Amino acid sequence: MESGPAIFAGLVFSLFGGGILAWTVVRVRHGEPVAHGVNRVASATLASLAGSGALTLGAWCFTRV
Repeated sequence: MESGPAIFAGLVFSLFGGGILAWTVVRVRHGEPVAHGVNRVASATLASLAGSGALTLGAWCFTRV
């Protein structure tokens, strides 16, 4: 019974993390800011950390299945 919520949470975290990382890579490659009004390096770093953290949480949820 508990594997259903773990799979759902792992899927949501993985999709979110992958989406954030892909979006950040596209913005950086085009030379566009990741967040408006913020230093490019700082915003790209913070977005990359958030995406990596979400992917890590997704992987952790999948190990709980």
